[in-house]
Amino acid sequence: MNRRYRKTIIAGNWKMNKTPKEARALVEELRPLIAKAKWCTTVLCVPFVDISAALKATRATKIAIGAQNLYYEPAGAYTGEVSASMLAEMGVKYVIVGHSERRALFGDTDVIVNKKVHAALNAGLKPIICVGESLEEREQDVTAEVIRKQVKIALMGVTADQIRKLVIAYEPIWAIGTGKTATVEQAGAVCTLIRDTVRELFGARAARSLTIQYGGSMNEKNAAALLAELNIDGGLIGGASLKPESFKAIVDAANQ
Repeated sequence: MNRRYRKTIIAGNWKMNKTPKEARALVEELRPLIAKAKWCTTVLCVPFVDISAALKATRATKIAIGAQNLYYEPAGAYTGEVSASMLAEMGVKYVIVGHSERRALFGDTDVIVNKKVHAALNAGLKPIICVGESLEEREQDVTAEVIRKQVKIALMGVTADQIRKLVIAYEPIWAIGTGKTATVEQAGAVCTLIRDTVRELFGARAARSLTIQYGGSMNEKNAAALLAELNIDGGLIGGASLKPESFKAIVDAANQ
């Protein structure tokens, strides 16, 4: 399968880190290092309070700004929540949906993830949909069943034409923030499974257009090997995205 059908996307997930002032400083340090990436799209997914500062700091660059979450309702009595249209009007381009921390700590079910996917697409945002198995599920050899279920429910009601407007990130839960990383073979096998599942649901053309990221502790040491896998089209980067030189090394690996 030829990669020319899809984008390579390196997205940093800052999680709950950096004040607006700190965000501006980090972006200014990152900007000359990654702004000229030729072959991949670079995204910084920052906390809500940092979005304005990040947008200003990346003006006139090719760096896109993403959010880390959204609520699926367009408006209403949902104290503390942020809608897709609010993000889109600010200039946000991407939004992470269904991150394992949102699922584990804040109750985002597969059905809620699906609602958020539709909210994002309807507002013109590109959702980065996270899927992944726990250590127990991998040890019980049910990884394939878990991933297929998450993908199928996340994409309920999505059209084949919308597949090119979203991203799926495979993030094995046991490899997030632990320093552990799936082997290249493990990561490649699950990303191939994701593409095969999308092919079954939407056809070969849609599957070819889908960008699939790996999101389990990708860093400057393992990025090149992971990105060399045919069905891994980028990374959703956690801790390394807060380290300018490390993030640059990953972006450079994606541009080879």
